[in-house]
Amino acid sequence: MTKNDQGEVAVVRWPGRTPAVEQGLAGLLAAYHLRTEAEKGRAVAAVDELPDRYRDEISAPRTAFGDDCVLLALSGDTAVGCVVVTAPAGGRSEIKRLWTSPEFRGRGIASDLLGAALAHAAETGVSAVRLSVWKWRTGAVALYERLGFALTESWDERDQLVCMQRAV
Repeated sequence: MTKNDQGEVAVVRWPGRTPAVEQGLAGLLAAYHLRTEAEKGRAVAAVDELPDRYRDEISAPRTAFGDDCVLLALSGDTAVGCVVVTAPAGGRSEIKRLWTSPEFRGRGIASDLLGAALAHAAETGVSAVRLSVWKWRTGAVALYERLGFALTESWDERDQLVCMQRAV
């Protein structure tokens, strides 16, 4: 749990919360995908202009992440951060969609989410956790490195994508 100007922020597992929290998750995913597309030079004005797979995550996260663990950072009942830990496969899980609302950044929320994600991965018995991050997200890369992630051979052919892994 992180304390900040807005009070305490708790990391909880989703689903199982109120509908407002589910809408908050959809809002976080929308912000994540819209920002990512803009950073890739393909800015879109609205969610309905995103690729289908991203719109599906936003509109139906229970379906998109049905086998995965979704962790949310909550300030009261407001979702202010999220991360997805994929279901184990081949002895590994993957961390995806780490996002903190801009107005809540710099308060340790992403670190708390990642700590909870790593704890969850350890509970599932995987030996490693991997992730991919865009090269220009230098703050995220630095955070991952501080938490023990190291560069690894890419499993994704997209240009400017950095792949990292850490033992659990």
